Amino acid sequence: MTKKPSAIIFDLDGTLVDSARDLSRALNHVLQQNGRSGIDISRVRNMVGDGARALIVKGFTETGTLPSDAEIDAIQTIFLDYYYDTMTAEDILFPGAANVVKKLAAQKIPLGLCTNKALRLTEKLMEEIGLASYFSVLTAGDSFDFRKPDPRHLTATLDRMNCSSQNAIMVGDSASDIIAAQKAAIPVIGVSFGYTKTPIAELNPDIIIDHYDEFFDALDTLIKT
Repeated sequence: MTKKPSAIIFDLDGTLVDSARDLSRALNHVLQQNGRSGIDISRVRNMVGDGARALIVKGFTETGTLPSDAEIDAIQTIFLDYYYDTMTAEDILFPGAANVVKKLAAQKIPLGLCTNKALRLTEKLMEEIGLASYFSVLTAGDSFDFRKPDPRHLTATLDRMNCSSQNAIMVGDSASDIIAAQKAAIPVIGVSFGYTKTPIAELNPDIIIDHYDEFFDALDTLIKT
């Protein structure tokens, strides 16, 4: 690496962790409790990325009439409690992700996490997959009054890290990640193995990787441009 970025911010679901199985189980739990049909994981994958409430709304919209806001509030509580208790039953890190995080930390590059997941879920998941200690800051969908794709979610994360957005880099899989980075004028590495319904190439990240084995070559390319 010719020079170091000021910071690297990662998204969580669909970027570091393949959480679709556990999210799908939790969604189908609340759907079936309410007399709805379950949704196949292949469809749930494309619903993930905007937080629990958005996932619930998408799931109920796809299987029938959308419940009232008050009913969604109650369903969300059940969803979050169920998911909290089962979130790492099948969650796995994407191949090579842990190795990349550990190498970056060893190079003293500040690492942040910026996700639309709720903070209590984020903190538990990061602890259980063994990556929490490598990140100086974790920010979530309820950390601020705004969240991705709002670019302030990224810049506020950098502020908490005491890092400049200049020479910072974002890593993500979805439109929320790519749009937030682009609006914040932060180069973004898009991963092709995430949950975006729109093909990652159509979101125009600065560079795309298909596996974390390609991460450091991509990082060098961005740093040199």
